[in-house]
Amino acid sequence: MRTLVIGDIHGGLKALVQLLAKLKLSQKDTLIFLGDYVDGWGQSAQVLSFLLEFSKKQECIFIKGNHDLWCERWLRDSSTEQAWLAHGGAATIKSYETVSNAEKTKHLRFLEDMPLYYLDNQRRLFLHAGFTAENGVEEEDVPQNLFYDRTLWQIAMQAEANEISSDEPYLRRFKNYNEIFIGHTPTLRFDQDTPMKALNVWNIDTGAAFTGKLSAIDVNSKKIFQSEPVTDFYPSENGRN
Repeated sequence: MRTLVIGDIHGGLKALVQLLAKLKLSQKDTLIFLGDYVDGWGQSAQVLSFLLEFSKKQECIFIKGNHDLWCERWLRDSSTEQAWLAHGGAATIKSYETVSNAEKTKHLRFLEDMPLYYLDNQRRLFLHAGFTAENGVEEEDVPQNLFYDRTLWQIAMQAEANEISSDEPYLRRFKNYNEIFIGHTPTLRFDQDTPMKALNVWNIDTGAAFTGKLSAIDVNSKKIFQSEPVTDFYPSENGRN
């Protein structure tokens, strides 16, 4: 039995299908998705439909990302934000052109029901972005941080590089968990196209929205699985580039 974590998909259904095939899943495996299923490549609506069906035969946990929140709002009342449209939202809207109202309702319920984080019985935390609360994500009083915070990853990298003192009080948040798995901040920003580790934090977003690959990691063995670069599947599209 394995627990596998999958990074940000961003509408790249073809890459997701390839990655899942490489995982050689059994029905005993659990998959934890770290959010941002939509916005980027041209199959955002199709990714959600696929995952809804996939979860009927495989144990899955779907964390909500900031792009999923934007899509949820649009599905609920057609509201748009300029930031969303500029960062993949326009492609997501286009992907819904042939989707029925009934299917849209299913997607809305799917997104609404997604948790903001998951904590397993080994004190391993899974969430989209980060948190700032010293005593842990359970006491985070700014829910938006779970969607947008990058300081968790930035500080972990600085501490790993010995750029900050190990007794800094804002490092206490890391000690609440044995391991933390996040997406949101593409590793391509650090010239890496595979999942990265700093302190006890694993970053699984390997830039599938851009020129990177879609990645998964086995949380126990730390074996990494990756698709081909997502651009290879959509040569006529730009993703979020």
